[in-house]
Amino acid sequence: MHAAGVRGVRFNYVKRLVDPKPDAYYRGIIDKIAAFGWHVVVYFEAADLAEKWDFFISLPTNVVVDHMGRPDVTKSPDGPEFAQFLRLMERDNIWSKVTCPERMSVAGPPYDDVVPFAKSLVEKFPDRVIWGTDWPHPNMKKEAPDDGVLVDRIPHIAPTAALQKQLLVDNPMRLYWT
Repeated sequence: MHAAGVRGVRFNYVKRLVDPKPDAYYRGIIDKIAAFGWHVVVYFEAADLAEKWDFFISLPTNVVVDHMGRPDVTKSPDGPEFAQFLRLMERDNIWSKVTCPERMSVAGPPYDDVVPFAKSLVEKFPDRVIWGTDWPHPNMKKEAPDDGVLVDRIPHIAPTAALQKQLLVDNPMRLYWT
C-alpha cells in the first residue's frame, strides 16, 4: 500500500456511527504504519475528546483530526470545550482538517456559525491545518452541500493569500508528499 501512495489510516470514534474498538486494537495498526511515516486521521465528537486524550497524545505519528473535532457551534469558540481542542492542537504532531461545516452548522448555508472555529484554527496553527470538502459527503442525513458554497468559505477562514496557500497547498504537500 505504501508503494501505491497510501500515507495514512483513519479511525472513526463517533459513537453514533460505530462501536469503537479498544485502544490496543488501534495501537497495533499504528505501530505497523509508524515505520512508514504514515499519519493517523481520527474522527470524534468534541464531547469525547477528554476520554481519548491520553491515547491521542501518546501516538508516535502525526495525528490529523477530522472536521475540527466536531465542535458544538452553538457554544462559543472561546468556551472550555473548544479550548480543550486548542490545547490538543498545541502538540506539534496534531493537525486539523477544517472541513465539513455542513455537518456542524445549525444555521445552514453558508455556514457562518462554523467560520469562527475554523478561522481560529487557521490563524493559531497555520502550519498544521488542511482543507477539503468531504466529497462525496457520505452519511449525510439531508442533501449533500453545494461544494461551491464550501469553497466560498475559504477566504472567511483563511483571509490572506499566505494563509490560503498554507491551507490549500503547502500543508497538504508537507503532510502527504514529504
